[in-house]
Amino acid sequence: MTYVMAGDPSLEASRACALGCVAGGATILEIGMPFSDPIADGPTLQRANERALKGGTSVGDCLATAAAIRKACDVPIVLMGYLNPVLTFGEARFFRACRAAGVDGVILPDLPPEEANSICRHAKANGVATVFMLAPTSTPARIEAARAAATGFIYLVSVTGVTGARQSLPAELPNLIRKVRTGNPLPVVVGFGVSTPEQVRAIGRHADGVVVGSAIVRRAAMPGTTSQRAKRVKRFVATLKKGIGS
Repeated sequence: MTYVMAGDPSLEASRACALGCVAGGATILEIGMPFSDPIADGPTLQRANERALKGGTSVGDCLATAAAIRKACDVPIVLMGYLNPVLTFGEARFFRACRAAGVDGVILPDLPPEEANSICRHAKANGVATVFMLAPTSTPARIEAARAAATGFIYLVSVTGVTGARQSLPAELPNLIRKVRTGNPLPVVVGFGVSTPEQVRAIGRHADGVVVGSAIVRRAAMPGTTSQRAKRVKRFVATLKKGIGS
């Protein structure tokens, strides 16, 4: 599962980089919706949020980006953003637009599952899966709440803290994955801190999926034409895909 920020460094470039991810072997696309206070994001994604917002990227632009990507490929698309822009856009309107754009799921990191009834209702009415996050600090009650509210998959944060590539991942991560998977019918996808084929391979032995974000965003933001950015992302994602032997 690969992450690209809509509108970073431009809407055209983010669409091209998302399709570059698909060409490189991504099996799920996570498309970021920029927000001014991205509390789960580390420095790389914070800067991507800032660039996208500076360029005027709106929720409507993100939905249009998803729709354009959907026309070009059939890989599942998950929008990742924060609750405030969705509420401002309008919950019912947002999920109707998700359905029209071909969006398969939505991740809202700052939405607790215990408070997600309205969002989940609108998502279900429009055939959009809900995804909730768990972390190493999640209590048994929170784990059960996330399982009950999610309809797509569980996004397991590998480390405490924010997004961003790391040199190594916690030794206790396999035990955490097993803990979340036990009795859980939904796939468990692991993200935060993953940036190398070796890390993808190690996590892939235990989880159902692996998310790479900051390492892709950093490459997309490097100088070059839209085509050069997309090719750079494609090459990198292809190396990650080799990490799981596919």
